[in-house]
Amino acid sequence: MRLLHTMLRVGDLKRSVEFYTQVMGMTLLRQHDNEEYKYSLAFVGYQPESAGAVIELTYNWGVTEYELGTAYGHIALEVDNAAESCERIRNNGGRVTREAGPVKGGSTVIAFVEDPDGYKIELIEKKSIASGQF
Repeated sequence: MRLLHTMLRVGDLKRSVEFYTQVMGMTLLRQHDNEEYKYSLAFVGYQPESAGAVIELTYNWGVTEYELGTAYGHIALEVDNAAESCERIRNNGGRVTREAGPVKGGSTVIAFVEDPDGYKIELIEKKSIASGQF
């Protein structure tokens, strides 16, 4: 078994695709409209679906917003440098909700950004094996 994708319901597919591609640097892998059941899907990611997990953005026609609920946490992405990633995201119109810094009680550097629908995305700075950080 392998993880294929995480699905997020979005209120504006074009806006979400632009965020994940232009702000987060992902690629639009494929997109499909289902006329009969009135929904659209877009798959975005950093690699082809055959190589790793991606995000499925689902737009149910006519639904512009969702209540995110209390069970959802976040999507986590590994980055080389969390502070530089925050700056790039901010410069591309993204919203940084927690600046880069160590996680409470630890040394791992993290940051948080938010997509246009309010979904949280954690940026986790890649640790160097040579530094002894794990």
